[in-house]
Amino acid sequence: MRLMPKRVKFRKSQRQKIKGNATRGDRVSFGEFGLQSLEPGWITAQQLEAGRVSASQYLPREGKLTIRVFPHKSVSSKPIETRMGKGKGEPEFWVAVVKPGTILYELSGINEEIAKQTFNRVAHKMPVKVRLVQRRKTI
Repeated sequence: MRLMPKRVKFRKSQRQKIKGNATRGDRVSFGEFGLQSLEPGWITAQQLEAGRVSASQYLPREGKLTIRVFPHKSVSSKPIETRMGKGKGEPEFWVAVVKPGTILYELSGINEEIAKQTFNRVAHKMPVKVRLVQRRKTI
């Protein structure tokens, strides 16, 4: 499962700064439990896929995992031992830009104990600090 966009408007993007907290994608919407980031950073497509695989191997059949982030940003790099100049390097890999408060994964159809154990396995694959959050009850 290759996580990268089918098409992009511009092939190479600038690095940018990650400022502020998440205002969108910061609530559990599709499940009962979520894995929330606590610091800003980039999560590569390979790291997202590793988290998905480790969660799906541990989940029982009735549990459903939802990935809430997608790697839209390309990161380019020049080959090693290349002289300065000659333009920007080719896109090397794809990342999801994550702000503090962003929900990365969601789980539904399981109890809290299994969710804690599953997200503990996923947290080891993530390059940012994360925590388990529950869905808020609406009245």
